[in-house]
Amino acid sequence: MLRKKFSLASVLVIVFGAAVLFIILMPYIWMLSLSFKRTAEIVRAPGKIFPARWTYANYVTVFTRAPFFYWFRNSVVVTSSLTLIVLFTSSITGFVFAKYRFPGRTVLFWIILGSMMVPFQTTMIPNFLIVNAVGLYNTLLALIVPMMMSGFGIFLCRQFCENIPDSLWEAALIDGASDLSIYLKIMVPLLRPCLAALGIFTFLASWNEFLQALIMLESVRNMTLPIALSYFTSGAHNVDIGACMAAAALIMIPVTIVFLAFQKHFIKGAAISGLK
Repeated sequence: MLRKKFSLASVLVIVFGAAVLFIILMPYIWMLSLSFKRTAEIVRAPGKIFPARWTYANYVTVFTRAPFFYWFRNSVVVTSSLTLIVLFTSSITGFVFAKYRFPGRTVLFWIILGSMMVPFQTTMIPNFLIVNAVGLYNTLLALIVPMMMSGFGIFLCRQFCENIPDSLWEAALIDGASDLSIYLKIMVPLLRPCLAALGIFTFLASWNEFLQALIMLESVRNMTLPIALSYFTSGAHNVDIGACMAAAALIMIPVTIVFLAFQKHFIKGAAISGLK
């Protein structure tokens, strides 16, 4: 039986990779550990990783002292709605830019690309003024409507559609298929890998969105999960470190499940976004 020989370089690579993995995972391990500690123990021994006495009191506090289920519902509604809308608008717009010729097509596409280079901080005040003027302030629609179009999503779908042979949709046109039928029956199935990757990117970004929710939402009932963490760290509730870490651990669960379930699509999305 042949034994695989490890060179010194291979051992160094493994050790380096293990060290990097430990550095990446350590904050999450510490967060989970703090969620099972009482605040008094955290303050008394902040450098101790594992609790002297494990307790679930922080998780009970999250569910009993705060409207956590409302926050979870709000995040699910905003994230799922925004993901579906972005998938539709990006795929149909990318299809149009890739397969149709019309005046100003190149200029419009460059404008969309230019919007990707503008930081959100420069547009958040105009967004707030518009949302407030149309009466959507302090509603979940204030988080959905301004983000329904994604410049990155349009770019990604357009680049993917460029690699689909024109003969497919031209044959459908000859057979009498309408533009909508071509989009739904031909382009969408072929765009499935691209849409899966875009859906994951949109889901993660929407679920973790903090600044937009901080600006657009006011009432506690309408908060989403990232901004709701401030409920345990400020105001009349002072700083409840254990409850804050418990809430953070609960918030991380859906994102972790989605990432693990669609890990292959996530990696493929990183490759797709590099297409010419």
